[in-house]
This record gives sequence, structure tokens and C-alpha cells, in this order.
Amino acid sequence: MSRAFVFPGQGAQTIGMGHALAEVYPAARAVFEEVDDALGESLSSLIWKGEQETLTLTQNAQPALMATSLAAFRALQSEGVTLDEVSFAAGHSLGEYSALAATGAISLADTARLLRLRGEVMQKAVPVGVGGMAALLGLGFEDVKAVADEAAQGQICQAANDNDPGQVVVSGHKEAVERAVDIAKANGARRAVLLPVSAPFHCALMEPAAQAMEAALKEVTILPPAVPLVANVLAEGVNDPDAIRTLLVRQITGSVRWRESIMWMGTQGVTDIWEIGAGKALSGMIRRINKEITTRNIGVPDDVAAAAQNL
Repeated sequence: MSRAFVFPGQGAQTIGMGHALAEVYPAARAVFEEVDDALGESLSSLIWKGEQETLTLTQNAQPALMATSLAAFRALQSEGVTLDEVSFAAGHSLGEYSALAATGAISLADTARLLRLRGEVMQKAVPVGVGGMAALLGLGFEDVKAVADEAAQGQICQAANDNDPGQVVVSGHKEAVERAVDIAKANGARRAVLLPVSAPFHCALMEPAAQAMEAALKEVTILPPAVPLVANVLAEGVNDPDAIRTLLVRQITGSVRWRESIMWMGTQGVTDIWEIGAGKALSGMIRRINKEITTRNIGVPDDVAAAAQNL
């Protein structure tokens, strides 16, 4: 059996996430304390007793979700789970940074600061109301790319997230995305809905954010990860720090090739994937992509204990 660890992206954030882990595992609490120190504020207070609306702001949600994932990962380590039995790590969008922190490629403090900046520059890249995203259900990735091309009409409209065989997200100018919803419905989509997002992520409109992240990543030390990172925009494993740096920049404007990433891991013998952090969205996608892969969620102390007992 070959195992992979995956880390969730934006949308999984909830008030209280990670608190039980911090109460039970000193190593998990230390993660939140280090993130607070790195950011110069008590992000943990917001995560545990703040307002959902504030936590959902991109610049807060990104480091908060990473901190929760790393707290769960450190809790696993406290129970004797190591990366020795893991073949690959991957993350959905911002979760890629969580994967890199967990595998030792980027320090926890640098990861927190990068994600705070990433959230800020992604939010500022496009004025509120100019961009949008929509989930198109029941159409394949190639079909959605054709829908996006037809909808663009001189504007930006891209297939942004290839999540699973029946769910692809488009991103771009609001009017173009709205056209994509109508075109998708006319072309047999089971459902096509606009998403309540604050910016059009993973499309060419994010180029200003990509430039800002390129500059920031040049100042950060990146080491070879302990296990290969299955990069979002490549959908295969990578170890080289310079390649990882480049791919993190490309990720800002490029498609999250999640379906292909899971398929690729399957071809490499992965049979067991643990989703580490808040929520269970990735596990649902994985089951729809490859029913032969078993999944496990690690988000609360009971999950950690059960995983350690079943090794």
C-alpha cells in the first residue's frame, strides 16, 4: 500500500477548527503560537472565537487553514506517524503551501507570511464586482474549456479548478462567467451556479498577484520536500526547489489540476490518501475520481488517534 497526504484549500474554514487539537496536543498548539508570532497578531483567536465572515476573508482564511492542517500534521507526528510511509504530498490551491510546510520545504513562519501576502494580493488584484467564479457540474474538463472559450467574448474566462469528473470551476470577468453558466446549461450541465467568492482565482486576472508572489518567493528559502509534491499546475511529482518556486507562481493564474493529480498518484501506486486539516471536501473529490483509493480525514483528536492505531 502506498499513501499520500493531501491538504485542503479555501472554503473549508470554520470557527473553532483546530482548537481541540491544540487542547490535546502541545505540538499542535505550538503551530498556532508560531503562526501568531510570524504574523504579529493572534490569528488563533480569530480562528477559535472570531466571526466566520472575518475568518473567510482571503488574507485570513489562507494562513488559518494552513495552521489547522499543520496542527493536525504535528499531532499525527506526536502519535508516531511519520513521512517515512508517505509517497507524495499535495494540496488544493493554498493547500499546496501546507503540503510544502509539512514536508519541510518551507518553514512554518515563512509559509504563514507567504499565505497572508498571497491572500492580500489575490484580493487586491481585481476590484470587487469585476470578477467571478462558477461551478459547472456534469461536464468534463475539456467540455468546460470549450464553454469558457465561447463565453469569453474578448474577456477572461478560464477553467480554473478541475476538481473531479463532474465538477469544474470557471473563473474570470463576471459577465463572461455569467455567460458560461448559461452556455453550460444549454450544453447539458446538470447544474451551473455562481460561487460566493471575493475574487476570480486561478485565472489570468490574477497576474498582478502572481507578480507579487514571484517577488516574495525569491526571498524565501525552499528546500527539497521530504516527499515529492504533486503540483497543482503540473499534476505530477516534483522535488526541485527552483521548480517548486516557479510552479507556485504559475499556480496563481493557472488551473488547479486536482482530478489529474489524483489520477497520476493512482498510476504511481497510491492506494490510500489522508486529508489533513479542516473539512472533507477533498476526500469526496478523491472518491469520485478513483474509487479504488481509500480516504481518511484527520481534523480532530479522535481522527489522529484512530489513524495512529490503524497504521
